[in-house]
Amino acid sequence: MSIRGLKKKQPKTFKVKIITVDAEMEFCCEMKWKGKDLFDLVCRALGLRETWFFGLQYTIKGMCTWLKMDKKVLDQEIPKEDPVSFHFLAKFYPEKVEEELLQEITQHLFFLQVKKQILDEEIYCSPEATVLLASYAVQAKYGDYDPNFHEPGFLAHDELLPKRVLRQYQLTAEMWEEKITAWYAEHRGIARDEAEMNYLKIAQDLEMYGVNYFPIAQNKNHTDLLLGVDAKGIHIYSINNRFSPNKSFEWSSIRNISYSEKELTIKPLDKKAEVFKFFSSQLKVNKLIFQLCIGNHDLFMRRRKVDSIEIQQMKAQAREEKARKKMENQRLAREKQLREEAERAKEELERRLFQLEDEARQANEALLRSQEAAELLAEKAQIAEEEAKLLAQNAAEAEQERQRLEITALKSKEEKRLMEQKMREAELIAVKLVKESDRRAKEAEHLKQDLHEAREAERKAKQKLLDITRLNYPHMAKYPQYPLSESRDANFDKGSIKLDLKDIDLKRLSFEIERERLDYLEKSRKFEDRLKELKSEIHALKLEEKQAGLY
Repeated sequence: MSIRGLKKKQPKTFKVKIITVDAEMEFCCEMKWKGKDLFDLVCRALGLRETWFFGLQYTIKGMCTWLKMDKKVLDQEIPKEDPVSFHFLAKFYPEKVEEELLQEITQHLFFLQVKKQILDEEIYCSPEATVLLASYAVQAKYGDYDPNFHEPGFLAHDELLPKRVLRQYQLTAEMWEEKITAWYAEHRGIARDEAEMNYLKIAQDLEMYGVNYFPIAQNKNHTDLLLGVDAKGIHIYSINNRFSPNKSFEWSSIRNISYSEKELTIKPLDKKAEVFKFFSSQLKVNKLIFQLCIGNHDLFMRRRKVDSIEIQQMKAQAREEKARKKMENQRLAREKQLREEAERAKEELERRLFQLEDEARQANEALLRSQEAAELLAEKAQIAEEEAKLLAQNAAEAEQERQRLEITALKSKEEKRLMEQKMREAELIAVKLVKESDRRAKEAEHLKQDLHEAREAERKAKQKLLDITRLNYPHMAKYPQYPLSESRDANFDKGSIKLDLKDIDLKRLSFEIERERLDYLEKSRKFEDRLKELKSEIHALKLEEKQAGLY
C-alpha cells in the first residue's frame, strides 16, 4: 500500500461564522453535520451547558429562521455565502431568571441580549427604568464607582439609553451621565454577575420581555392582530398595542396546537371552549410559530417536573459556585476593604508625613528667619548701642551746650542788662549832648552875636577913627602921598591901642568858638560810632537768643 492510502481520507468541510452578542468565532463544519453537531461545537467552545435556551439563527429572504437541530446544515435553506453566518442567540426565555439561569456564561449572554433588545427598542422600557438598568450595566462593566478614577465624561463612549429616551427629554449627555452615576454610586460592593442578575430581574418584569411577535389575521384577508409567544403561553395583541394582550392562552390551558398551510389552530384544554384559528402571511411563519410554541411548552412542562440528575448537579454546582463566589467576593471585599483602609492609612501617613515635612520645613524656615532676625536684632542692638553711645555723647554735648547756653544766656542777660544800662547811659549822654549842643549852640549864637556886635563896633570905631582923623588932619586927605610923621604915628598908635586889643580879643574868641565847634563835631562822630556798635551788639544778642530758643 502506498503512504497516501495509509492516510485517512479528510472529510469535506465548509466554514461557518458564529456571531454572539459580543464576539465572533469561525469553525470548520463537516458536510454531513447536522444542526445539533454545529450547535454542540459552539456550546463547547463557549463552555455553555444550559443549551436548551439557545439556538442558531440566520436570515434568509428577509426572514429570521432558526437552524433545525435534527437536519443536516447544508440541507436547510441557509445563506449561500462563505463563511456561512449564524447568530448564537437566546431562543427561549426563562420565567424566573434567578432560579433558572445557573451558569454565569448563560446569565452573561442573556444580559447582553436583553440589553441590546432594550437599546434597540425591541423591548419597551420606561425612562426611569432605563436609567436604573444603565447603572447596573455600568456596575457590571466598570466595577465599584471611584470618583478619583471615574471622572466626568467616562461614559461618553458607552451606549446605555435608548434613542427614544434621549429624544424624549431635552437633556445633555453630561446630565444623563450625572443621573446614571448617581444610581451607579449606590451599587458599591456588587459583583459583575450580581449586577447582571439585578439587570435581568428588572428586565423580566417588562411587558415585552421574551415575547416573539408575529402578524396574524382572524381571516384570510386582514392582518390586524399580533400573536406573541413567550415562556408563559400565547397572547393575542391588537396591532397598535404590544403591552396588554386582548386574549391569552397559558401553556397549561392549551390542549393542542396545529397548522395547515397558512392556518394555525389553538385548541384549549377545555373542550367546551372555542377553538382559536388564525392565519399568517406564509407557511414558514406558521412553522416558526409552531416551533417556538413546542419549545416554550416543553420548557414550561420541564420547569414543573422534578429536575433531572443533570439539572440537579448543575444546580448543586451553581449553588456551590455561588457560595464559593460569595465567599470569594466577601474575601475580596474584605481584602479590598483592608486594602482601602491600608491605602487610606497610607494616604493618612503620607499626608501626616507631608504635614510633618511641611511643618519641619516651616520650622526650618522659621529657624532661619529667627536666626536672620537674631542676627538682625544683634545688628540692630549693636546699632542701638552705638546710637545710645552717640545719643549719650550727644546728650553730654547737649548738656554742655545747655550749660554753655545757660551761661551764654546768663551772660547775654548780663550783657543785655549792661547794654541796656549802656543804652540808658548813652541815651542820657545823648540827652546831655543834645542839651550841651543846644547850650553850645546858644552860646555860639550869643558869641556870634557878640562877634557881630564887636565887629560892628569895630567898624564903627574905625569909621569914627577915620572921621576923627579926617577932621584933625584935613591936609592928609589932600596930600595922601606924603607919609605921616613919627609924632602922628605915635598919636595914631595910642589912639588905636584900644582898637588893637579889642581886635585881639575877637580873634581869640573866634578861635575858641571854632575849637569848641570842632570838639563838638568830634564828640558827635564818636557818639554816633558808639551808638552803631551798641545797635550791632544788641542785634547779635537778639539773634543768639532766638537760636537758643529754637534749640
